[in-house]
Amino acid sequence: MGSVRTAVFPVGGLGTRFLPATKAVPKEMLPVVDKPLIQYAVEEARDAGVEHFVFITASGKSAVEDHFDRNFELETVLAQQGKHDLLRHILMDGMVPGRLAYVRQMDPLGLGHAVWCARHLIGNGPFAVLLADELLRGDRPPLADLIDVHEDIGGNVVSVIEVAAEDTGSYGIVKPGRIDGRRIEVRGLVEKPDPADAPSQYAVVGRYILEPAIMGLLGEGHIGAGGEIQLTDAMARLIGGQPFNAVIHEGSRYDCGSKVGLLEANVALALERDDLVGVESAVRRALGD
Repeated sequence: MGSVRTAVFPVGGLGTRFLPATKAVPKEMLPVVDKPLIQYAVEEARDAGVEHFVFITASGKSAVEDHFDRNFELETVLAQQGKHDLLRHILMDGMVPGRLAYVRQMDPLGLGHAVWCARHLIGNGPFAVLLADELLRGDRPPLADLIDVHEDIGGNVVSVIEVAAEDTGSYGIVKPGRIDGRRIEVRGLVEKPDPADAPSQYAVVGRYILEPAIMGLLGEGHIGAGGEIQLTDAMARLIGGQPFNAVIHEGSRYDCGSKVGLLEANVALALERDDLVGVESAVRRALGD
């Protein structure tokens, strides 16, 4: 089984929901308080034990690469000005040379295709996939919960939340088998089912541990919903041949792929910060309270 040491971050999308802000700025670089979305995902993976970080990019995404690079001029200025706290924040632990790789997704063929683009970099072991616009928070890195299950029984593991019945058409939905606490045996996966046809209300939310066998399935290029190569379709074909489980996420979750979700994340995370005095008052003033 082995430990999960590589994580894939698909960041090639156009981010059209956030235009015009994303005309020149990748949506993954939109800030939540004072960090871009992608940094939260990378830190989660790093804190869960990941050592190698693979970013699936596209044209116009150079800001993501620049963000995780060194900026010696800025570092020098901060050091000279004695701003050591800020300097520490921009020098991310674990982001050492040789552990970050960038691959272009030259055709916009969906999430499954983006993951397949990393096939030469993941090796023969299990790997993680994190979607940056799903901002998950918990008492420990949410990805670590999936890794624990993988190290226990192997196979594929996904993170799920329970959604309202009317919202199943927006997610990949799990057909559950045996449920043991937060662990759910996955007997099927359906991409964006009509509420009347949904096998459950357990929705997959942007965290995956996958076995490398999925790359062969993705490489077949089957077109699914939306005319794209769907990761959910390939995962569904692994069920029965390998262990497949889901873990119910119990912490907070912010859908930062939507404007309301991004605003909610900014407010919630700002309220957690001791250094941002007056946030609650500012929110109340904005609401007219």
